[in-house]
Amino acid sequence: MRRNYLFVGTALALIATPAVAETLREAMVKAYNTNPNLSGERANVRAIDENVPIAKAAGRPGLNATGGFSQNVINGPGATSLNSPERSLNAQTQFTVPLYTGGAVKNSVRGAETRVEAARLGLRGTESELFTAVVGAYMDVIRDEAIVGLNQQNVKVLDVNLQASRDRFQVGDLTRTDVAQSEARLALARSQLQTAEARLISSRENYVRLVGDVPGSLDTPPAIPGSPTSADQAVGVALDNNPTLLAAQKSRDATEFDIKTARAGRLPRIGAVANGNYFNYLGTLGSGVNIPGGVGSQNGTSATAGLSLTLPLFQGGLPGAQVRQAQARRGQAIEQVTETERGVIANTRSAYAVWKSSEEVIASSEVAVNANKLSLEGVRAENSVGNRTILDILNAEQELLNSQVTLVTARRDAYVARFALQAAMGRAEARDLGLDGGALYDPVTNYDRVSGKWNDWSGDPAPQPIATTTRQTPAQGSEVTRPLDPILDAPVDRGVENPAGEPK
Repeated sequence: MRRNYLFVGTALALIATPAVAETLREAMVKAYNTNPNLSGERANVRAIDENVPIAKAAGRPGLNATGGFSQNVINGPGATSLNSPERSLNAQTQFTVPLYTGGAVKNSVRGAETRVEAARLGLRGTESELFTAVVGAYMDVIRDEAIVGLNQQNVKVLDVNLQASRDRFQVGDLTRTDVAQSEARLALARSQLQTAEARLISSRENYVRLVGDVPGSLDTPPAIPGSPTSADQAVGVALDNNPTLLAAQKSRDATEFDIKTARAGRLPRIGAVANGNYFNYLGTLGSGVNIPGGVGSQNGTSATAGLSLTLPLFQGGLPGAQVRQAQARRGQAIEQVTETERGVIANTRSAYAVWKSSEEVIASSEVAVNANKLSLEGVRAENSVGNRTILDILNAEQELLNSQVTLVTARRDAYVARFALQAAMGRAEARDLGLDGGALYDPVTNYDRVSGKWNDWSGDPAPQPIATTTRQTPAQGSEVTRPLDPILDAPVDRGVENPAGEPK
């Protein structure tokens, strides 16, 4: 049974602060309702549901009818219509009820039911992976918008520096080397801006792929509470509740029933059988033959009932091969559980380490940004009195930009790693996140609908697309829609003075 570790903290954050978290919630709801990978996995679960009535059908009664009509075309020598009627019509019905199948039906049904449980857990894992990807794409757009903004700001600053350098070169205060250094740094900054813009476009297109809609202006996401206090604690929760691991374990359990089903092929089978027969020679029996008292009935019916016993004696090694095959597949499933467990442990520990490391990087980068701002101001002031060169200013500006980009990247990494940690612990599914975009998908509903069906002619409507296409979505651009965080904002210094003391 699934343990409910509800991600209550995040759900409350998403509900209690709609102004902050509304856009992230909307992105998740859109992905939940329209993502093709998720809707496809739901269809896969419905297909796996059908294995249960398929397995049950082998133990249910069966009714068959056969019939035929024959017309003699050529009668051999000595043949008479007494023993070879010209025409005959016959029909037979057979009703069978399996009474004992050696456990094949019972174990086949149990195996199918266990795989249904595995499929539901796999669907939970797909939900969790989708939401993790959406959070990553969401934070990528925020990060790359900030980096583009920082590079745009850097280009403006370097452009002002270049104009000031040229002016000072005209009056003989600087050399041609100083101007060349400013020109080179501005050209490099423009190329870095183009790279950042391309990366922003890629991040937005990835967002469209996952969510099905353009990102627009994204709000700051809510905090993620309820994180573990240690990596070991996180691993313990993940091993108990990670849906992908639980699905692998259920798939392993189902293979035990497959072995029992294969062994049933060597056991007797007993069934109840009832047959009905009808024949009609259409008046051609004894045609043209004069026999006193007639030639017998031209038509008739008969019925029989009894038990059938099938006792396999030798099948050419087929059952043994099927048993060995099922055992080998169980061995594979056992190893897959171990592999999945290893992956869960590694991913959980990695996410925890990245989260903690990114938090430290954030703290250090905030200090570095503030320090580099002061350093840049000091270098500019010292340059105005001749104690610093233009190259010193350019280096200080680059160091500030680098620390700002490091801070933005660390914030993104910390948030995504923290959410990935929740996902690894089985706490990042639709029910856990408190999404309110309509009724949540319940795979049990379809199972209850189909598991007991007996009708041979039942079916569902033709499948229709559920996921939305992005064909009409406009190509994404690199415009910046979010203002820079105050700690990142470093206004362009247009107060550089020329030798005459007049502001530029």
